Amino acid sequence: MMPVTTPRLRANGRVFAHIAQYHPDLTAFRRDLHAHPELGFEEVYTSGRVAEALRLVGVDEVHTGIGKTGVVGVVRGRGRGTRMIGLRADMDALTMSEANEFPWRSARPGMMHGCGHDGHTAMLVGAARYLAETRNFDGTAVLIFQPGEEGFAGARAMVQDGLFERFPVEAVYAMHNWPALKPGMIGTNPGPMMAAADRVTIEITGKGGHGAHAYLAVDPVLVAAHIITAAQSIVSRNVRPTDGAVVSLCAMQAGDLHAMSVIPAKATLVGTVRSFRPEVQDLLERRLSELCSAVALGFGATATVNYERIYPATVNSSAQAHFACDVAQGLVGADNVVRDLEPSLGSEDFSFMLQVKPGAYLRIGQGGEGSCMLHNNRYDFNDDILPLGSALHASLVEQSLPLAVALPAVPH
Repeated sequence: MMPVTTPRLRANGRVFAHIAQYHPDLTAFRRDLHAHPELGFEEVYTSGRVAEALRLVGVDEVHTGIGKTGVVGVVRGRGRGTRMIGLRADMDALTMSEANEFPWRSARPGMMHGCGHDGHTAMLVGAARYLAETRNFDGTAVLIFQPGEEGFAGARAMVQDGLFERFPVEAVYAMHNWPALKPGMIGTNPGPMMAAADRVTIEITGKGGHGAHAYLAVDPVLVAAHIITAAQSIVSRNVRPTDGAVVSLCAMQAGDLHAMSVIPAKATLVGTVRSFRPEVQDLLERRLSELCSAVALGFGATATVNYERIYPATVNSSAQAHFACDVAQGLVGADNVVRDLEPSLGSEDFSFMLQVKPGAYLRIGQGGEGSCMLHNNRYDFNDDILPLGSALHASLVEQSLPLAVALPAVPH
């Protein structure tokens, strides 16, 4: 049996007071998922545990196999309303080797929950349990457990598999733990939250030769060096300072490390481009292609750019972002809600859902200053915030779909 602790974190209201009783169960569930991480579209154990948990807590419907390994739970409220609200949690882990030593560390070499998706899944299971037990809302809650967020576009797979045709929610919400915020804090903003993530591959073709007779060659390594330097001018000299963007060429492959005097014929650069607005994304793609071609031509070489748009920007709907902040304020107070949270140039495939439905992406504090950041081999989800995350999910449903007669508050 994995040890669990009583949460130190407290919040306001009947919903949190009810869900706080689940804390030991949610902690054990989360730590079991942490010990058994799975990669995108391979979440067989995880989705099985989720489906089992949803059935045990009494949700009305459990649908599996949506977007390959995705799971959807459906809970109907007391009223006869037809409105639907969606809540999403991601389930997959990362290809990392865990350096932690606690009992629930990863049991699978080369895989770990280094981004807290185990906690996200547990929080939504907690919300499912509360909603199924109380049903204090008029309409339907759609609980979306998504596979493959870490580079596999699992959200897109679920959407393409008919997620919103089968469950026509009017809005969808997601939250991600954020070590830079203290436990008990919640943040978002009514606009871009995460950047578009694009992959760029630059193939440079020159003319190979002997390093001692470089004048007879066209050196693609030299061309690559100039492209790497010149690419840094794209943002600083083309993008308005108020529009965030990044061009990072992160890897280069050319020649043979054992052939010190051989100039290769080809070089390849790989990197990522991040932006928030489609117009900026278009500009970056165009300028990168123009610059690479022109630089290479100046040295007598050629360069081709393969620009792949991987994830779009995650942009909140203003109305849903403001609403979510109001809901969060009822739980943790105005001083603990950041309504203008700075967007991140990281990426998130919840963006595919927000392209189809209005909604909001929230951050829930889990660490504060000095805590371990995401994608670190010593990261672990902070179990203290599990009841708060579950309460926020559940409150979004209750306050989106209120019953005609409000229930009395229960002191805690």
